[in-house]
Amino acid sequence: MIACEDIPANAHFMALKDLAHIDVDLRYATTNNFLTRVLYQGIDCAYLRVEAALALEQAGRWVNVHCPGSRIRVLDAVRPQRIQERLYKEFENTPQAMYLAHPKRGSIHTFGMAVDVTLLDAQGTELDMGSGFDEMTLVSHPDREAEHLSTGVLTSEHLINRGWLRGAMRQAGFHGIHSEWWHFDFGDRDAVRRDLPRVL
Repeated sequence: MIACEDIPANAHFMALKDLAHIDVDLRYATTNNFLTRVLYQGIDCAYLRVEAALALEQAGRWVNVHCPGSRIRVLDAVRPQRIQERLYKEFENTPQAMYLAHPKRGSIHTFGMAVDVTLLDAQGTELDMGSGFDEMTLVSHPDREAEHLSTGVLTSEHLINRGWLRGAMRQAGFHGIHSEWWHFDFGDRDAVRRDLPRVL
């Protein structure tokens, strides 16, 4: 276990501000999130484990080459166990609980090996992905995109934007999930939960 407050001095973690081609806007450090309140009060969560951070930087370089002017924006990175427990408790026994890893099992965010991201255009505006960050509805599900395209819920532009984001993250070694276009894990999830310490 690692206290979030001890991360800056831990050699296994890297600050997002030190990564090239990466913009940082941690939504839970502000009121600009689906809960409209600050969750990261008094703690700095703008970190990832070094291996995930370097892979994210690689994704940022790929975007810089293939989509000149665009950048990756980080919306969430390491998420302490205390915050994961608070979030899960808030949504336990609701349909939204499916979007949150049970604290006992552990979110990959809590190990510093998951990141939530989107893309910015050359003007610094977030690309339209068809749903917002942390929009807990089926329109956010990558595994429903073909259906949503056929019914007009999503447009080809939405899918192209999501495709650029996925392409950047996948070539750097990240893996997406079926229910959130913005979420990407680095490494094998089972190995992460088995071998790495959680951030408290």
